[in-house]
Order: sequence, then C-alpha cells, then structure tokens
Amino acid sequence: MDRHTYAEWRITIYGKSSSEWRIKAQWLIKNKLQHPNIRWIIQLPRLYSVYRKSGELKSFQDMIDNIFRPLFEVTINPEVDPDLYQALFSISALDCVDDENQHENFFLQHLKIQPIHWTKDTNPHYAYWIYYIYANLSSLNQLRQQRGLNTLDLRPHCGLNGNIDHLACAYLLARGINHGIILEQSPVLKYLYYLKQIGISMSPIANNKLTCKYADSPFNSYFRQGLNVCLSTDDPLMLHITDQPLLEEYAIAQQIFDLYNVDMAELARNSVRCSSFESIIKEFYVGTNYEKMYKTTNNPERNNVPQSRFLFRQETLKEEYQYLQELSKSQ
Repeated sequence: MDRHTYAEWRITIYGKSSSEWRIKAQWLIKNKLQHPNIRWIIQLPRLYSVYRKSGELKSFQDMIDNIFRPLFEVTINPEVDPDLYQALFSISALDCVDDENQHENFFLQHLKIQPIHWTKDTNPHYAYWIYYIYANLSSLNQLRQQRGLNTLDLRPHCGLNGNIDHLACAYLLARGINHGIILEQSPVLKYLYYLKQIGISMSPIANNKLTCKYADSPFNSYFRQGLNVCLSTDDPLMLHITDQPLLEEYAIAQQIFDLYNVDMAELARNSVRCSSFESIIKEFYVGTNYEKMYKTTNNPERNNVPQSRFLFRQETLKEEYQYLQELSKSQ
C-alpha cells in the first residue's frame, strides 16, 4: 500500500454473542490485517428483533452487553483478551446499519423503558438504539482516554431513506454519518449539519442501484453549499464493477457533476476530515485545529486545495456564525 493511501474498512459485530469480539480480533491478528494506513469500522446491524425471536437474546440489554462488555473488560485488563486489546488499536469507529426504509413508530413512553426491560420482539426505535450505543461508547471512550488508549467515533448509516428524525438523532449524538440523502428534505437540519461541519460520506454509485438515481443525488448540491461531504464506497464487491471502487466514485462524479481539479482536491481533503484517523495524521494533510470550524488552517502543499478555495469556505462559515450571533442579540 502506498504510504499516502489510507482506508477505513468495515467488519460486522452482530451483538448476539459476547464471543464475537474475540473471534474477530483473532481473525485480524492471525491474518495480519493491521496496518498503519488502515483503520477498521465496526458495523452494528439493527437485528435485535431477529435474535430476540430466535431466542438468542432475552432483552435489548443482552445485545448492549454483548457489544460493549468485552471492550470495557479488555480496556480495564488487557490480559483478558490480548488479541482484542491489540486489535482495538486499529478500530476507529462504530457504525449502526439497517434498512431505514422500514417504518418505525416513535412513542415517548418507549424512551422510559430500560434496555433490560425491553423484551419486545420488535426493534427499538432508531432514537432509542443510537442513544444507548452513544451512551455506552462515551463511557468507554472516557475510560480508554484515561488509560492513554485510542478512542472510537460514532458514525452511523443515516438518512439513506426513511424517517427524517434519524438525522436529528445523529446530529445530536454522532460525529459523522454515511449517506444523508434525505437531509435535503429538511433545510433546517441541513443548515445545522453545515454549521457544525458534521461529516457526510456519500456513495452516489451505490445509491444509484439502491435508492436514489445518480442524476437525483444531492451530493453535488451539498458540496457546492459547503457541507463537509466526501465520496466513499458502499458494498464495493456488490455495487461497483472494478477493483478500484473509490476511483470509480471520483471519476464518475467528476464527469457527471463537472467537477474541477480544485473540487476533487477539496473532496479528498474532506475525506480526511470525515475519517476517524488520529489527529496527527489528519493535521498533516488537513491543517491544524481541523475541528474548530472556521478557525482551522490549511496545508495546500499536502492536499492541493488552494488557499483561495479554503478561505472562501472559511469566511463563508464564519459569516454564518456572525449572522446568528447578531440575530440572537437583537431578540
């Protein structure tokens, strides 16, 4: 792998057994799949209802325990599972995946039910699900940070289709999302995502075959409007046709949306911003203070984004914040 090529690959933890982490960690270590330029994202499918009906889970708490208990235990005592302890250094984020097109009924009283008492055969609502993933991940990150270990981001699949409230939940709890197609249906939410520069990883080619025709993709409008959007792949073995799926996404987007070289460089820079690589790597390619909205800097000699384009994005975002501050003072 080229020293300037980085990737985040995905594997799945289903949450139906606490032994999954041990098996996946052994697979990573045995096959030597750790690399300085590779990070792994763990997909958590929302399949509670399937395992509840099959008798593998008694409550939603069982699933939460299966996902997080091994991580807490190995963080406290590495000797519990040396392979998992080592593998966690290559894991950068958790992803929540499901078929968002399935209708969900949202009832406030459901939020009062503790996971141990959620023994229904139906899936908890997205809001309930992602909150408990976030809450446990936050506690785990605090523990790992105290021990000088790497932390994990929450970057769920969200807004591919389905309910708009999924995007509201992700705005409150996640560091970034994947897809975000229906964000265009809510101008207010889109504006909030812009202000906070929440990362949005999109795959117009994959979406073209599943939910949204390429010509209807909001990707280009998001990019022009200044959202922190980047190109990514999605199920490349099924939805792409070459052995360079990400190159497919860039090449076709450039032709269809008439993107200039400056645009391509900015999209590549955004991909670094959206990623969950360590700060030292991101600062090398992006610039210092990359998470401080309009106070960040740029490294044009490393990412090929001209200062003129960078300053345009920075000043535009700064003006929006100034406008909101002035508006709040006049109320």
